Amino acid sequence: MKKESPRSFNEHRWVVQIRRQIEEALDDDADADLPVSIFNVPKPLMAAKPEAYIPQQVAIGPYHHRRPELYEMERYKLSSARWVQKSLRNIKFQAVVEHFTKLEHRIRSSYHRYVELNGETLAWMMAVDASFLLEYLNLYAVDCPRASPASARMSHLIDCTGRKAAHGATSRDIVMLENQIPLFLLAKLLEFQCASPQESERRLLMMLIGFCKELSPFRMVDDAPQIQVTDQGAHLLQVLYDAVVPPAEITPESGKKSGENVEEEIDGHDDDGPNSNQQKVSWTYFRQFIGSVWNRTAQRLLPPQPVKLIVIPWKVLRNLPVFALLRQPIDGLLDSIFDTGASGNVGKQKVGEEDQLRPPLAEELEIPSAAELKDAGVTFRQTTGGLISIRFDSKSAAFFLPIITVDANTEVIMRNLVAYEASATPGPLVLTRYTELMNGIIDGEEDVRVLREEGIVCNHLKSDVEAACMWNGMSRSVRLTRVKHLDKVIQEVNRYYHGSWKVRTRKFMGRYVFASWQLLTLLAAVLLLLMMAFQAFCLVYGCSRLLDEQKAMAD
Repeated sequence: MKKESPRSFNEHRWVVQIRRQIEEALDDDADADLPVSIFNVPKPLMAAKPEAYIPQQVAIGPYHHRRPELYEMERYKLSSARWVQKSLRNIKFQAVVEHFTKLEHRIRSSYHRYVELNGETLAWMMAVDASFLLEYLNLYAVDCPRASPASARMSHLIDCTGRKAAHGATSRDIVMLENQIPLFLLAKLLEFQCASPQESERRLLMMLIGFCKELSPFRMVDDAPQIQVTDQGAHLLQVLYDAVVPPAEITPESGKKSGENVEEEIDGHDDDGPNSNQQKVSWTYFRQFIGSVWNRTAQRLLPPQPVKLIVIPWKVLRNLPVFALLRQPIDGLLDSIFDTGASGNVGKQKVGEEDQLRPPLAEELEIPSAAELKDAGVTFRQTTGGLISIRFDSKSAAFFLPIITVDANTEVIMRNLVAYEASATPGPLVLTRYTELMNGIIDGEEDVRVLREEGIVCNHLKSDVEAACMWNGMSRSVRLTRVKHLDKVIQEVNRYYHGSWKVRTRKFMGRYVFASWQLLTLLAAVLLLLMMAFQAFCLVYGCSRLLDEQKAMAD
């Protein structure tokens, strides 16, 4: 008889569970619309680097509970359960399990994937995993000494200083998106240990604050981040995300809610009033009139060569400082008349519209690298306001970025935060856009060195090359990524960089001088032939004698 695999589907058990959950949902209308908070990692992200999303040492919750390679950690979980048993007030651990059984519907509602476990098994698993997490989080409590009796029993696995490799692996595993359990289970478990619900909530809050400060790649904005432990379905990764990313409904420019229709001019052109608008309208009509006249007459009479004689020299002259004021109107006029794209914008509008319809990748983010920006005069400065404080001051050419610590845990934490944001956040993907920004300004070890010397990146990896590879690896977005204030910063940085004299001169020399070496060689050959012809002419007709005669006649 063929042995049943651990992941085989039990149809009868599935029907029994579905029937019971529907009946319980009808009896309890309060929990009928519980939000899903624990998701599967999106497939594009999982395919890029699976080891960053699949736990390697400890399984928390039902998604990876049956993986054989993680069974070794079960004895440490049981040790934590015995520790919790000793701290319970006049009750047995069985009572905790029975209480969790009553919360089965809330527990299952927190998970996006269907949980193929019966109610009793699910309750026991949650109770044991919650005990392990509670003992682990006790290491980070801000108001308790780190060297607790609980950590002493597991000193070979986790330690207060976080120096051991097993501790780092455990930290990475418990922040993974698919390795979460609802925090209300931890709060309920603490209620059985504390004298009052207020005391249990305070203890859990102190643990979570210490946890966020320890594992957050960013420096915390304040000493007590806003953490809601009573939210339905909240988990450790969500708490860490809320501590790192500001609320999506508040815009950094004005501090107003996005629903109040706060509009900003991204392109940097301010209106000067009705007269300015009238001039723009008049100029538009003038361009349309000239274009229509040209299409009806000149294009029928003239061959395309005169068009090239006008447009090609202008492409060279428009980059010179003397013609900077005439560049925009003449470009627009040539585009309207010849439809040749002299300004470089013709044909790009459709491409831009297509880019808006598909998820932009980080490697497509058009922004110079940190080394290039520094060479153009941009200085990098630290900001302690988090992601919301990223900005660029065009007057002082200062690029303000938050301080981020890069170590062995940073990549896993950042990837899972991005995965959670893509799965659970309906608003703009702020953290995803930030990773795309860092990917754009970091191309190699030289860029990491520039940011490290300015104090933006605190690199605890072996080399700057590893840090650069980490950022360049986080390059995929699962959906459209547009964040208003970050896109504005990127546009301002590009405008300053491409408008600097050093960059303009280098582009001009590279495009029209160094890239035209064949033309320069031809001109040099022609000039040499002319000089040789002039020399031969002088030898035959005697240029010196002719010059003497002209001088004598002048005297």
